[in-house]
Amino acid sequence: MPWHQTEVRLRARPRGFHLITNEIVSAVPEIARVKIGILHVFIKHTSASLALNENADPDVRSDLERWLDRAVPENAPYFEHTAEGPDDMPAHVKATLLGASVTVPIRDGRPALGTWQGIYLGEHRESGGARTVVITLQGE
Repeated sequence: MPWHQTEVRLRARPRGFHLITNEIVSAVPEIARVKIGILHVFIKHTSASLALNENADPDVRSDLERWLDRAVPENAPYFEHTAEGPDDMPAHVKATLLGASVTVPIRDGRPALGTWQGIYLGEHRESGGARTVVITLQGE
């Protein structure tokens, strides 16, 4: 299979961590033809992130959000970039800590995720809006 790439606009979500695994897989039906390969997902934003983590218990998502809010607080006196609101610079820091991409192996037409793993969108702004991801698939 040649390389395949698509860009997907994810709907706007509130601040927090959101499972997007099904949206990503649905956006690339070509994945079903891949016996072995790689799925790479990249977010085109600096105030949101992608991560792999727990896909079953929503407490994990809310615990992560609370931890990050304590680690990177709004209105910290050392932030200079404040023109876009008190959540903007903390969102940039959180996105830097978590990262802009995830790579998942593909096996027999499906992501080879662990039983309890899912792809998270970390929305770090109160009103971040719709987010765009680039999905790249390669395999045979």
